[in-house]
Amino acid sequence: MNAKIKSVHARQIVDCKCRPMVEVDIVTEDGKLGRGCAPTGSSVGMFESCVLRDNNPDEYHGMSVHKAVDNVNNIIAPALIGTDVHDQRKIDQIMIDLDGTAQKEKLGGNAIYSTSIAAFRAAAESENQTLYNYIAGGNIKTVPVPSFNVVNGGHYETLTQPFNEFIIMPYGASSIYEAVEMGINTFQELEKVITKYLGHKPAVAPSYGYAAPSEDAEVILELISEAIKVCGYTGKIGFAFDCASSEMYDRENNTYLLKGKRVDADELIAYTKMLTEKFNFVFIEDLLDEEDWESYPKAHQQITRTNIIGDDFIVTNMKRLERAYSLNALDGFILKPNQVGTITEAMDTYEFAKAHNLLAIPSGRAGGVIGDVVMDFAVGLQVGFIKNGAPRSGERIDKLNFLMRACDLAPGCKLSDISPILRF
Repeated sequence: MNAKIKSVHARQIVDCKCRPMVEVDIVTEDGKLGRGCAPTGSSVGMFESCVLRDNNPDEYHGMSVHKAVDNVNNIIAPALIGTDVHDQRKIDQIMIDLDGTAQKEKLGGNAIYSTSIAAFRAAAESENQTLYNYIAGGNIKTVPVPSFNVVNGGHYETLTQPFNEFIIMPYGASSIYEAVEMGINTFQELEKVITKYLGHKPAVAPSYGYAAPSEDAEVILELISEAIKVCGYTGKIGFAFDCASSEMYDRENNTYLLKGKRVDADELIAYTKMLTEKFNFVFIEDLLDEEDWESYPKAHQQITRTNIIGDDFIVTNMKRLERAYSLNALDGFILKPNQVGTITEAMDTYEFAKAHNLLAIPSGRAGGVIGDVVMDFAVGLQVGFIKNGAPRSGERIDKLNFLMRACDLAPGCKLSDISPILRF
Protein backbone atom coordinates (compact mmCIF):
# COMPACT_ATOMS: atom_id res chain seq x y z
CA MET A 1 0.00 0.00 0.00
CA ASN A 2 1.17 3.49 -0.84
CA ALA A 3 -0.37 5.72 1.78
CA LYS A 4 1.44 8.90 0.84
CA ILE A 5 -0.67 11.98 0.23
CA LYS A 6 -1.31 12.59 -3.45
CA SER A 7 -3.74 15.51 -3.22
CA VAL A 8 -5.34 17.86 -0.71
CA HIS A 9 -8.40 19.87 -1.75
CA ALA A 10 -10.75 22.11 0.24
CA ARG A 11 -14.17 23.55 -0.44
CA GLN A 12 -16.84 25.58 1.34
CA ILE A 13 -19.98 23.76 2.54
CA VAL A 14 -22.52 24.60 5.28
CA ASP A 15 -23.24 23.19 8.74
CA CYS A 16 -26.63 22.35 10.28
CA LYS A 17 -27.17 26.02 11.13
CA CYS A 18 -26.44 27.03 7.53
CA ARG A 19 -23.12 28.63 8.44
CA PRO A 20 -20.28 28.08 5.97
CA MET A 21 -17.53 25.69 7.00
CA VAL A 22 -14.41 24.15 5.48
CA GLU A 23 -14.40 20.61 4.08
CA VAL A 24 -11.17 18.93 2.99
CA ASP A 25 -10.49 15.84 0.85
CA ILE A 26 -7.17 14.02 1.10
CA VAL A 27 -6.46 11.32 -1.47
CA THR A 28 -3.53 8.92 -1.11
CA GLU A 29 -1.38 7.62 -3.96
CA ASP A 30 -3.24 4.31 -3.82
CA GLY A 31 -6.61 6.07 -4.16
CA LYS A 32 -7.90 6.10 -0.58
CA LEU A 33 -10.05 9.11 0.34
CA GLY A 34 -10.27 10.82 3.71
CA ARG A 35 -12.72 13.68 4.21
CA GLY A 36 -12.96 16.11 7.10
CA CYS A 37 -14.89 19.25 8.05
CA ALA A 38 -14.83 21.66 10.98
CA PRO A 39 -18.15 22.33 12.73
CA THR A 40 -18.31 25.25 15.16
CA GLY A 41 -20.14 25.81 18.43
CA SER A 42 -22.62 28.34 19.73
CA SER A 43 -20.86 28.64 23.09
CA VAL A 44 -17.27 29.25 22.00
CA GLY A 45 -14.42 29.63 24.48
CA MET A 46 -12.10 32.60 24.06
CA PHE A 47 -9.10 30.25 23.96
CA GLU A 48 -10.35 28.02 21.14
CA SER A 49 -8.45 27.84 17.87
CA CYS A 50 -9.53 30.51 15.42
CA VAL A 51 -12.44 29.97 13.04
CA LEU A 52 -11.19 32.05 10.12
CA ARG A 53 -14.06 33.77 8.30
CA ASP A 54 -14.01 36.27 5.44
CA ASN A 55 -16.05 39.02 7.15
CA ASN A 56 -17.53 39.92 3.77
CA PRO A 57 -21.03 41.29 4.55
CA ASP A 58 -22.19 40.48 1.01
CA GLU A 59 -21.83 36.72 1.50
CA TYR A 60 -23.48 34.72 4.30
CA HIS A 61 -23.50 37.85 6.48
CA GLY A 62 -19.73 37.77 6.74
CA MET A 63 -19.55 34.06 7.65
CA SER A 64 -18.04 32.65 4.44
CA VAL A 65 -14.72 30.76 4.72
CA HIS A 66 -13.04 31.24 1.33
CA LYS A 67 -9.82 32.52 2.94
CA ALA A 68 -9.52 29.33 4.98
CA VAL A 69 -10.31 27.22 1.89
CA ASP A 70 -7.63 29.04 -0.09
CA ASN A 71 -5.14 28.50 2.75
CA VAL A 72 -5.70 24.75 2.49
CA ASN A 73 -5.44 24.65 -1.29
CA ASN A 74 -2.50 27.04 -1.70
CA ILE A 75 -0.42 26.74 1.49
CA ILE A 76 -1.23 23.53 3.35
CA ALA A 77 -1.67 21.22 0.34
CA PRO A 78 1.80 21.75 -1.21
CA ALA A 79 3.42 21.19 2.20
CA LEU A 80 1.65 17.87 2.80
CA ILE A 81 2.02 16.21 -0.62
CA GLY A 82 4.14 13.07 -0.26
CA THR A 83 3.65 12.71 3.51
CA ASP A 84 2.46 9.33 4.82
CA VAL A 85 -1.10 9.65 6.14
CA HIS A 86 -0.23 7.36 9.05
CA ASP A 87 2.15 9.97 10.43
CA GLN A 88 -0.57 12.11 12.00
CA ARG A 89 1.81 13.91 14.33
CA LYS A 90 4.07 14.97 11.47
CA ILE A 91 1.12 16.14 9.35
CA ASP A 92 -0.31 18.19 12.19
CA GLN A 93 3.07 19.65 13.13
CA ILE A 94 3.67 20.78 9.54
CA MET A 95 0.41 22.74 9.68
CA ILE A 96 1.11 24.12 13.17
CA ASP A 97 4.52 25.35 11.99
CA LEU A 98 3.07 26.84 8.79
CA ASP A 99 0.60 28.81 10.88
CA GLY A 100 2.93 29.85 13.68
CA THR A 101 0.29 31.35 16.00
CA ALA A 102 -1.02 30.03 19.32
CA GLN A 103 -4.66 29.87 18.22
CA LYS A 104 -4.12 29.13 14.52
CA GLU A 105 -5.19 32.60 13.45
CA LYS A 106 -3.08 32.82 10.29
CA LEU A 107 -4.32 29.79 8.36
CA GLY A 108 -7.45 29.24 10.44
CA GLY A 109 -8.15 26.51 12.95
CA ASN A 110 -11.02 25.47 10.68
CA ALA A 111 -8.61 24.97 7.76
CA ILE A 112 -6.06 23.04 9.85
CA TYR A 113 -8.56 20.91 11.75
CA SER A 114 -10.50 19.87 8.62
CA THR A 115 -7.22 18.78 7.00
CA SER A 116 -6.17 16.95 10.15
CA ILE A 117 -9.42 14.94 10.15
CA ALA A 118 -9.10 14.18 6.44
CA ALA A 119 -5.62 12.72 6.99
CA PHE A 120 -6.87 10.69 9.98
CA ARG A 121 -9.69 9.21 7.95
CA ALA A 122 -7.42 8.52 4.96
CA ALA A 123 -5.11 6.55 7.27
CA ALA A 124 -8.00 4.39 8.47
CA GLU A 125 -9.19 3.89 4.88
CA SER A 126 -5.69 2.79 3.87
CA GLU A 127 -5.96 0.06 6.52
CA ASN A 128 -9.48 -0.85 5.33
CA GLN A 129 -10.85 -0.12 8.80
CA THR A 130 -13.53 2.06 10.27
CA LEU A 131 -11.92 5.07 11.91
CA TYR A 132 -13.19 4.03 15.35
CA ASN A 133 -11.56 0.59 15.08
CA TYR A 134 -8.39 2.27 13.80
CA ILE A 135 -8.42 4.47 16.92
CA ALA A 136 -9.20 1.51 19.20
CA GLY A 137 -6.47 -0.62 17.65
CA GLY A 138 -8.95 -3.45 17.08
CA ASN A 139 -12.59 -4.32 17.55
CA ILE A 140 -14.54 -2.23 20.04
CA LYS A 141 -16.03 -3.83 23.16
CA THR A 142 -18.35 -1.02 24.35
CA VAL A 143 -20.24 2.01 23.08
CA PRO A 144 -20.70 5.05 25.33
CA VAL A 145 -23.90 6.04 27.11
CA PRO A 146 -25.49 8.90 25.13
CA SER A 147 -26.84 12.04 26.76
CA PHE A 148 -29.66 14.26 25.55
CA ASN A 149 -29.84 18.06 25.69
CA VAL A 150 -33.57 18.44 26.36
CA VAL A 151 -33.99 22.06 27.54
CA ASN A 152 -31.92 25.03 26.36
CA GLY A 153 -31.27 28.15 28.38
CA GLY A 154 -30.45 31.61 27.06
CA HIS A 155 -32.25 34.89 26.47
CA TYR A 156 -35.94 34.60 25.62
CA GLU A 157 -38.77 37.11 25.29
CA THR A 158 -40.06 36.77 28.84
CA LEU A 159 -37.10 35.32 30.74
CA THR A 160 -33.38 34.53 30.76
CA GLN A 161 -32.24 31.10 31.92
CA PRO A 162 -28.48 31.34 32.59
CA PHE A 163 -27.77 27.58 32.43
CA ASN A 164 -27.24 26.74 28.77
CA GLU A 165 -28.14 23.04 28.57
CA PHE A 166 -30.32 20.77 30.72
CA ILE A 167 -29.18 17.25 29.90
CA ILE A 168 -30.51 13.79 30.72
CA MET A 169 -28.42 10.62 30.70
CA PRO A 170 -29.95 7.09 30.77
CA TYR A 171 -27.17 5.58 32.90
CA GLY A 172 -29.45 2.72 33.97
CA ALA A 173 -30.15 1.42 30.46
CA SER A 174 -29.22 -2.20 29.74
CA SER A 175 -28.27 -1.60 26.09
CA ILE A 176 -27.58 1.21 23.65
CA TYR A 177 -30.96 0.53 22.06
CA GLU A 178 -32.76 0.98 25.37
CA ALA A 179 -30.68 4.08 26.16
CA VAL A 180 -31.69 5.75 22.90
CA GLU A 181 -35.35 4.87 23.40
CA MET A 182 -35.30 6.18 26.99
CA GLY A 183 -33.85 9.49 25.87
CA ILE A 184 -36.31 9.92 23.02
CA ASN A 185 -39.36 8.87 25.06
CA THR A 186 -38.46 11.28 27.87
CA PHE A 187 -37.83 14.11 25.43
CA GLN A 188 -41.20 13.59 23.79
CA GLU A 189 -43.03 13.28 27.11
CA LEU A 190 -41.32 16.45 28.33
CA GLU A 191 -43.09 18.46 25.64
CA LYS A 192 -46.43 17.46 27.18
CA VAL A 193 -45.23 18.29 30.70
CA ILE A 194 -43.92 21.73 29.70
CA THR A 195 -47.08 22.42 27.67
CA LYS A 196 -49.17 21.74 30.76
CA TYR A 197 -46.92 24.01 32.85
CA LEU A 198 -46.92 26.91 30.36
CA GLY A 199 -50.41 26.54 28.94
CA HIS A 200 -48.95 26.28 25.43
CA LYS A 201 -46.35 24.25 23.55
CA PRO A 202 -42.71 25.16 24.24
CA ALA A 203 -40.71 26.79 21.47
CA VAL A 204 -37.84 24.96 19.78
CA ALA A 205 -34.60 26.51 21.03
CA PRO A 206 -31.49 27.26 18.92
CA SER A 207 -29.85 23.97 19.94
CA TYR A 208 -33.09 22.07 19.18
CA GLY A 209 -34.12 21.34 22.77
CA TYR A 210 -37.16 23.03 24.29
CA ALA A 211 -36.85 26.70 25.18
CA ALA A 212 -36.40 27.08 28.94
CA PRO A 213 -39.84 27.56 30.58
CA SER A 214 -38.48 29.17 33.78
CA GLU A 215 -35.65 31.33 35.14
CA ASP A 216 -35.28 28.85 37.99
CA ALA A 217 -33.24 25.77 37.13
CA GLU A 218 -34.87 23.87 39.98
CA VAL A 219 -38.30 24.29 38.38
CA ILE A 220 -36.99 22.95 35.06
CA LEU A 221 -35.40 19.94 36.76
CA GLU A 222 -38.74 19.21 38.47
CA LEU A 223 -40.50 19.26 35.10
CA ILE A 224 -37.93 16.92 33.57
CA SER A 225 -38.22 14.64 36.62
CA GLU A 226 -41.98 14.49 36.05
CA ALA A 227 -41.46 13.40 32.42
CA ILE A 228 -38.97 10.76 33.57
CA LYS A 229 -41.47 9.47 36.14
CA VAL A 230 -44.32 9.29 33.63
CA CYS A 231 -42.09 7.20 31.36
CA GLY A 232 -41.20 4.86 34.21
CA TYR A 233 -37.50 5.69 34.21
CA THR A 234 -37.04 7.10 37.72
CA GLY A 235 -33.73 5.82 39.10
CA LYS A 236 -32.40 5.09 35.62
CA ILE A 237 -31.87 8.59 34.21
CA GLY A 238 -29.52 11.19 35.67
CA PHE A 239 -29.05 14.87 34.96
CA ALA A 240 -26.21 17.03 33.69
CA PHE A 241 -25.70 20.74 33.11
CA ASP A 242 -23.72 22.62 30.56
CA CYS A 243 -23.84 25.96 32.37
CA ALA A 244 -21.71 27.87 29.80
CA SER A 245 -21.37 30.47 32.55
CA SER A 246 -18.92 32.63 30.61
CA GLU A 247 -21.91 33.64 28.46
CA MET A 248 -23.65 35.21 31.49
CA TYR A 249 -20.58 36.41 33.39
CA ASP A 250 -19.96 40.12 34.03
CA ARG A 251 -16.21 40.67 34.15
CA GLU A 252 -16.52 44.21 35.43
CA ASN A 253 -18.17 43.28 38.70
CA ASN A 254 -17.23 39.59 38.80
CA THR A 255 -20.82 38.33 38.99
CA TYR A 256 -22.98 35.64 37.44
CA LEU A 257 -26.68 35.68 36.52
CA LEU A 258 -28.94 33.45 38.61
CA LYS A 259 -32.75 33.57 38.77
CA GLY A 260 -32.86 37.11 37.42
CA LYS A 261 -30.23 38.66 39.70
CA ARG A 262 -26.46 39.03 39.81
CA VAL A 263 -24.62 36.78 42.29
CA ASP A 264 -20.99 36.06 43.13
CA ALA A 265 -19.26 32.74 42.50
CA ASP A 266 -19.83 31.52 46.07
CA GLU A 267 -23.59 31.97 45.76
CA LEU A 268 -23.67 30.22 42.38
CA ILE A 269 -21.65 27.33 43.81
CA ALA A 270 -23.97 27.05 46.84
CA TYR A 271 -27.09 27.03 44.64
CA THR A 272 -25.63 24.37 42.35
CA LYS A 273 -24.56 22.27 45.33
CA MET A 274 -28.18 22.39 46.56
CA LEU A 275 -29.42 21.16 43.17
CA THR A 276 -26.96 18.25 43.17
CA GLU A 277 -28.18 17.21 46.61
CA LYS A 278 -31.80 17.20 45.44
CA PHE A 279 -31.28 15.69 41.97
CA ASN A 280 -28.91 13.00 40.69
CA PHE A 281 -26.30 14.72 38.50
CA VAL A 282 -23.75 12.83 36.41
CA PHE A 283 -21.74 15.98 35.64
CA ILE A 284 -21.81 19.76 35.67
CA GLU A 285 -19.92 21.52 32.90
CA ASP A 286 -18.55 25.07 32.84
CA LEU A 287 -20.17 26.11 36.11
CA LEU A 288 -17.90 29.17 36.22
CA ASP A 289 -16.24 31.60 33.84
CA GLU A 290 -13.42 30.23 31.69
CA GLU A 291 -10.90 32.40 33.57
CA ASP A 292 -12.28 31.92 37.09
CA TRP A 293 -9.30 29.84 38.23
CA GLU A 294 -9.86 30.92 41.83
CA SER A 295 -13.44 29.62 42.09
CA TYR A 296 -13.14 26.28 40.25
CA PRO A 297 -11.14 24.60 43.05
CA LYS A 298 -13.78 25.85 45.53
CA ALA A 299 -16.58 24.35 43.43
CA HIS A 300 -14.70 21.08 43.09
CA GLN A 301 -14.15 20.90 46.84
CA GLN A 302 -17.71 21.82 47.82
CA ILE A 303 -19.80 20.04 45.17
CA THR A 304 -19.03 16.39 45.76
CA ARG A 305 -22.16 14.61 44.50
CA THR A 306 -21.33 15.01 40.81
CA ASN A 307 -18.38 15.41 38.44
CA ILE A 308 -17.12 18.95 37.77
CA ILE A 309 -16.18 19.25 34.09
CA GLY A 310 -14.48 21.95 32.00
CA ASP A 311 -15.31 22.84 28.40
CA ASP A 312 -14.72 26.53 27.63
CA PHE A 313 -12.51 26.37 30.74
CA ILE A 314 -10.18 23.78 29.13
CA VAL A 315 -10.89 24.01 25.34
CA THR A 316 -9.22 20.59 24.85
CA ASN A 317 -5.89 22.32 25.58
CA MET A 318 -3.38 20.19 27.46
CA LYS A 319 -1.67 23.14 29.18
CA ARG A 320 -4.99 24.36 30.57
CA LEU A 321 -5.93 20.82 31.66
CA GLU A 322 -2.55 20.42 33.36
CA ARG A 323 -3.08 23.69 35.25
CA ALA A 324 -6.62 22.71 36.28
CA TYR A 325 -5.37 19.32 37.47
CA SER A 326 -2.59 20.91 39.51
CA LEU A 327 -5.21 23.09 41.25
CA ASN A 328 -7.57 20.12 41.82
CA ALA A 329 -10.19 22.16 39.97
CA LEU A 330 -12.18 19.47 38.15
CA ASP A 331 -12.90 15.83 37.41
CA GLY A 332 -12.54 15.94 33.63
CA PHE A 333 -13.07 17.86 30.41
CA ILE A 334 -15.21 17.96 27.28
CA LEU A 335 -13.23 16.57 24.35
CA LYS A 336 -13.86 18.74 21.28
CA PRO A 337 -10.91 18.29 18.91
CA ASN A 338 -11.71 21.39 16.84
CA GLN A 339 -11.21 23.57 19.94
CA VAL A 340 -7.49 22.88 19.92
CA GLY A 341 -7.30 22.47 16.16
CA THR A 342 -5.57 19.17 15.36
CA ILE A 343 -6.14 15.47 16.01
CA THR A 344 -2.68 15.14 17.59
CA GLU A 345 -3.21 17.92 20.13
CA ALA A 346 -6.64 16.57 21.04
CA MET A 347 -5.24 13.05 21.52
CA ASP A 348 -2.38 14.39 23.67
CA THR A 349 -4.92 16.12 25.93
CA TYR A 350 -6.96 12.92 26.11
CA GLU A 351 -3.87 10.88 27.03
CA PHE A 352 -3.03 13.32 29.83
CA ALA A 353 -6.57 12.99 31.17
CA LYS A 354 -6.46 9.20 31.00
CA ALA A 355 -3.09 9.07 32.78
CA HIS A 356 -4.39 11.27 35.60
CA ASN A 357 -7.80 9.57 36.05
CA LEU A 358 -9.72 12.50 34.59
CA LEU A 359 -12.86 12.03 32.51
CA ALA A 360 -12.78 12.86 28.79
CA ILE A 361 -16.27 13.41 27.37
CA PRO A 362 -16.44 13.67 23.58
CA SER A 363 -19.00 16.15 22.28
CA GLY A 364 -20.23 17.50 18.99
CA ARG A 365 -20.76 21.21 18.38
CA ALA A 366 -23.99 23.14 17.99
CA GLY A 367 -23.23 23.63 14.30
CA GLY A 368 -22.99 19.90 13.72
CA VAL A 369 -22.68 17.68 10.67
CA ILE A 370 -23.64 14.21 9.55
CA GLY A 371 -20.68 11.89 10.09
CA ASP A 372 -18.99 13.99 12.80
CA VAL A 373 -15.51 12.62 13.59
CA VAL A 374 -16.23 13.10 17.29
CA MET A 375 -18.32 9.91 17.18
CA ASP A 376 -15.31 7.92 15.97
CA PHE A 377 -13.38 9.39 18.89
CA ALA A 378 -16.15 8.50 21.33
CA VAL A 379 -16.43 4.90 20.19
CA GLY A 380 -12.75 4.34 19.37
CA LEU A 381 -11.48 5.66 22.69
CA GLN A 382 -14.03 3.45 24.50
CA VAL A 383 -15.15 6.29 26.79
CA GLY A 384 -18.02 5.84 29.25
CA PHE A 385 -20.41 8.53 28.06
CA ILE A 386 -20.74 11.36 25.57
CA LYS A 387 -22.76 14.48 24.77
CA ASN A 388 -25.12 13.97 21.83
CA GLY A 389 -27.44 16.97 21.75
CA ALA A 390 -31.22 17.00 21.50
CA PRO A 391 -32.89 14.02 19.78
CA ARG A 392 -34.11 16.25 16.97
CA SER A 393 -32.55 17.18 13.59
CA GLY A 394 -30.64 14.89 11.27
CA GLU A 395 -27.05 15.44 12.40
CA ARG A 396 -28.00 14.75 16.04
CA ILE A 397 -30.04 11.64 15.21
CA ASP A 398 -27.07 10.49 13.09
CA LYS A 399 -24.96 10.33 16.26
CA LEU A 400 -27.48 8.03 17.94
CA ASN A 401 -27.68 5.83 14.87
CA PHE A 402 -23.87 5.73 14.76
CA LEU A 403 -23.78 4.22 18.27
CA MET A 404 -26.43 1.61 17.51
CA ARG A 405 -24.80 0.68 14.22
CA ALA A 406 -21.31 0.40 15.71
CA CYS A 407 -22.64 -1.79 18.53
CA ASP A 408 -24.49 -4.06 16.11
CA LEU A 409 -21.44 -4.51 13.88
CA ALA A 410 -19.12 -5.48 16.74
CA PRO A 411 -19.83 -8.99 18.11
CA GLY A 412 -20.29 -8.94 21.88
CA CYS A 413 -20.29 -5.15 22.08
CA LYS A 414 -22.18 -3.70 25.07
CA LEU A 415 -23.26 -0.38 26.49
CA SER A 416 -20.57 1.07 28.73
CA ASP A 417 -21.15 0.69 32.48
CA ILE A 418 -20.66 4.17 33.97
CA SER A 419 -21.67 3.27 37.54
CA PRO A 420 -18.05 3.57 38.78
CA ILE A 421 -17.94 7.28 37.91
CA LEU A 422 -21.33 8.24 39.34
CA ARG A 423 -21.12 10.32 42.53
CA PHE A 424 -24.71 9.95 43.71
